[in-house]
Amino acid sequence: PFVSGQLTRLLTDIAIAAKIVNHQVNRAGLAGILGGTDRVNVQDEQQQKLDVFADRTFLRMLSAGKSVAGIGSEEREEFVLCGNEGRNGKYVVLIDPLDGSSNIDVNVSIGTIFSIHRRTTPLGEPLVDHDFLQPGSHQVAAGYILYGSSTMLVYTTGTGVNGFTLDPAVGEFFLSHPSMSFPERGATYSINDALLARATAPTQTFIAGCREASEPPFRARYIGSLVSDFHRNLIHGGIYLYPSLEGKPEGKLRLLYECAPLAFIAEQAGGLAEDDTGRILDRVPTNLHERVPFYVGSRHLMHALNAC
Repeated sequence: PFVSGQLTRLLTDIAIAAKIVNHQVNRAGLAGILGGTDRVNVQDEQQQKLDVFADRTFLRMLSAGKSVAGIGSEEREEFVLCGNEGRNGKYVVLIDPLDGSSNIDVNVSIGTIFSIHRRTTPLGEPLVDHDFLQPGSHQVAAGYILYGSSTMLVYTTGTGVNGFTLDPAVGEFFLSHPSMSFPERGATYSINDALLARATAPTQTFIAGCREASEPPFRARYIGSLVSDFHRNLIHGGIYLYPSLEGKPEGKLRLLYECAPLAFIAEQAGGLAEDDTGRILDRVPTNLHERVPFYVGSRHLMHALNAC
């Protein structure tokens, strides 16, 4: 409701940046941009060369438009102000420019995750922390780009989920997966098995139940790229778990850049997304890089996890 065209332009800018990143991903081995840099990002992770390229590309493209007042990136400690120090533009964007970057060198699917909020401060005033620290339930739009065997843009504006596939022959995204939803039944679980011994008791009980089930027989599938794991489960039905761990109760994934946007998509597609205390979209962030446990997937599997 009340569209002015700014959100459309913003989504178009994201799609254009995705095409640029996709081009570099496809030729990374030839362009000399595989491997890491000598820098560590705010997450205390070594930055990959493509991480830096994707971050700069999305920030440059989004900053050039007139729709965005500020950008929070997983690769940067502080948010970036756009257009007259954040006084202009209706929206703030939170983005993981290149999810799963540890898989770049081995040619495994990677992605981009984005979240869009309306600013809370009035137009003409500078942005403040609260503009970025909004619960996921306030999102205007959220989506991801998957750089895989084909490149897909999947997003929601709160009225269902639609998927678009990039046709490299003409350089445009075309609607290929309208009204996406989790299948009613799924039999895939995705978890880093190496962490299971340190996970919470309910998670261990749930995974043990999946392994013992004979009807239907469950499959373990874990890529290590959140976008890829989420997309597979959205298509085929399943559940993704990154639980709280002994000595690491907050888990690994970032609330604003990964969990909240995928939770919005999951709920719009008929699934559920939670942390250890409840619905992800109800959680109010306290800082830009807050981490949370994350469980997301088909509704019946999420109910089974909650029963453990």
